[in-house]
Amino acid sequence: MRIMALDIGETRVGVAVSDPGERVASPVCVLPAAEVVACAKPFRRLLEDWEPELLLCGLPFTLAGEEGPQAARIRGVADALSKACGVPHEFADERLSSQEAKRSLREKGLTEREMRGKIDMIAASLFLQAWLDARR
Repeated sequence: MRIMALDIGETRVGVAVSDPGERVASPVCVLPAAEVVACAKPFRRLLEDWEPELLLCGLPFTLAGEEGPQAARIRGVADALSKACGVPHEFADERLSSQEAKRSLREKGLTEREMRGKIDMIAASLFLQAWLDARR
């Protein structure tokens, strides 16, 4: 089963997918949040190209393990997306995934400006990989 992970932010949404065997997560792209929320053509094209059977949406938790302040908004967006595109969804802990993505990109020598369009898709692939690993 192919899984599509969404790191839903207010401005951008990072997208990553698993291989059909659910072993490896790969970053795909970053889309404007408005396009994803509206289920616009670029997002629908991704769904057609990758044919995910599950949307895995990152849910921000605090370091104490409680849902963060953005969690309610993300739950609402995820529910609406799932209904609009007909693909079921689940949630995964995305705690610290963006910081880990930044660290990884910084190690590769990218500047803050170069990182801007990549962080969200790397973060999505990180929490997707953790979710896949936990299921084995």
